[in-house]
Amino acid sequence: MSLFTPQTPARRCPRCSAQWLWGYRYRQQELDVCRACGGLWFDRGEVNGLLRQLHPEQAPECFTETFGASLGPADIHCPDCAIPLERHHLLLNYHSEIDICGRCEGSWIDKDELPQLEQSPALQQHLDDINQGISWKTFLFQIFSQLPVEYNIKPKRTPWVNYVLLLANLIIFMAYYFYPPNYDYVLSNFAMTPIALSAGEQWWTVITAVFLHGSVIHLLGNLYFLYIIGDNLEDVLGHWRYLLLYLGCGVFASLSSMVVRLGSDVPSLGASGAIAGLFGMYLLWFRHASLTFMFIIYQKKLSALWFFILWLAINIFGLLFQNEAVDYAAHLGGFFIGIVIGLALKEKVLAANPILGLLSRAEVKLKR
Repeated sequence: MSLFTPQTPARRCPRCSAQWLWGYRYRQQELDVCRACGGLWFDRGEVNGLLRQLHPEQAPECFTETFGASLGPADIHCPDCAIPLERHHLLLNYHSEIDICGRCEGSWIDKDELPQLEQSPALQQHLDDINQGISWKTFLFQIFSQLPVEYNIKPKRTPWVNYVLLLANLIIFMAYYFYPPNYDYVLSNFAMTPIALSAGEQWWTVITAVFLHGSVIHLLGNLYFLYIIGDNLEDVLGHWRYLLLYLGCGVFASLSSMVVRLGSDVPSLGASGAIAGLFGMYLLWFRHASLTFMFIIYQKKLSALWFFILWLAINIFGLLFQNEAVDYAAHLGGFFIGIVIGLALKEKVLAANPILGLLSRAEVKLKR
C-alpha cells in the first residue's frame, strides 16, 4: 500500500474523529486510510473494483448482493455525508461487519476486516459447498456403506500423489489376496509382526505393512477415508511433503503397534495407521469441515472435532477391551503423530493458505 496524496487530506476518520484519512494506492485502487486505527474508506464502486481484480470469475456484480442481514445503524458516520452508516454482515454465513452509507454508497471496514473483504467471493463459494445439507442420497450412501459423507472446501490442485497411493493399495491387494499361496507369503514376509520386528528382523515391514490389507472391506474402508481427506491435505502440503508425511505416519503407527503388542506373533497390516495420522492433521487444519455420523438411522453432520472424538473413543475402548483383530494401537499411534505434525505445521500451513485461517474464525456460521 503506497501513499499517493501527500497534500493535506479532506476527510476525517469515522472511527477516530480527530484523525484524517490519507489517500493510498492499494491493488490499483485509491483508498482512504486512517493512520491511527488502520481503518479503510472505500468510495462507491471501489470495493467492486477490488473484488473483480482479485476474483475475476467469482466476484458478484455488486458486493452488496451477498450481504447478510442489516444490523441497524452504526455508531460512526459517513465522512462525506455525516449521516450514520448502516451495519451489515459481510456474507450471510460470515459475520464480519462492513458499514455502508445509504446515501453515497461508500463503505468502511476496520483494519482487521480487510482479509475477509478481499476473500469474500471465495468464502461465499466455499461456504456454499460446506453448508450443503444432508439428503436422501447421503442417507442411503451411509446406511448401506457405513461410511461418512464429507463436506469441505474443494482442493485447488489435482491430488496426484493421493491417486497413486489409492491405486498402489488396490494393485498390491489384487496381486496377492485372491491367491492363497501369495497371501500367506505376503503376510509372512511383509506384514509387521511385533515379535520379529522387536528382534531386529523384517525391519522393512514398518512400511510395507502400510500397503497391505486383510479383506476387501478393510481395503475399501481405508481407500474411502484416504480419498475424502487426502486430497485436501495434499492440496495444502504439496505433493512430496504429503507423501513423506503419509509414509512417516505409517512407520510411526507400525512402531506404536510393535511397542504396545510387544511379543505378539499376530501380524499387523493396513493403511489405517497412516490414515489416522492424516486424521490428526485434518482435524487441526480443517476445523470447518463436517463429516456425517449415523446414529442408528439418524444422519447428522458433525464437526471434524466431534467426529474424531467419537472415533478416538471407539479406538481407546477397542485397545483396552477388544482382541487383536483390529490394530487399535496403530490407529492411536498414527493419530498421535498426526496431531504432533499438525500442531508443528499449523502456523505455516494457515499462513500459506489464508482461506483456512478465515474459515476457522468465529465469524463463520456453519450449518450442521
